[in-house]
Amino acid sequence: MAVRGTLETLEHVVPPRFKAVMAHLARSLLTACVMPAALFYVCLVTVNVWGALAAGLTWCYGATAWRIITKRRASGLLILSAILMTARTAIAFGSGDTFIYFLQPVVTDALVAGVFLVSLATARPVVARLAADFYPMTHDLAARPRMRRLFWHLTLLWGLVCLAKGGATLWLLTSQSLVTFVVVKSIVLLSMTLLAVTATVSAAAWVARKEGLLATA
Repeated sequence: MAVRGTLETLEHVVPPRFKAVMAHLARSLLTACVMPAALFYVCLVTVNVWGALAAGLTWCYGATAWRIITKRRASGLLILSAILMTARTAIAFGSGDTFIYFLQPVVTDALVAGVFLVSLATARPVVARLAADFYPMTHDLAARPRMRRLFWHLTLLWGLVCLAKGGATLWLLTSQSLVTFVVVKSIVLLSMTLLAVTATVSAAAWVARKEGLLATA
């Protein structure tokens, strides 16, 4: 009877529409990435780099605390952002060297790439742990063969993207003037990120449709 009840419940689950999934993705990225970056820029212009670092980190901690207080599910993406911001802030306050400050993204990208690539050897690579930030994921869904392959390949993709971003940043930092570095770095890294995001969304949407996880109407 318990099994039958479970099957009946699953049959009445309505898959979310693609727009709803994208809206959920946008909210997660807004909270974990866009808002900290926006606060950092505003404080950098109006205060200084130390105030900017403190503001971005405060947002990450505050948003995480708010989710805990309101008993919402912890956001893996937000926690990852908080960890990275903590590391970058510690490095920045530990050194007033401009070169070291701009070198931070290289170190961060290398660390993130290492985490992603090492996690490929585990049962749950990083993307599998972050998937619930973008889709109402259950254990049974995550265990499906297509989903497991998707998580593995996307984790590999983003690990390699982080390595490429770190390498490009280091090369530009050591070979170009500061002004050229800032401008070219923004263009190159944004282009790489947009290509990776496009590949990620396309692959995830294809698998989701194959698995019947997106509404057709």
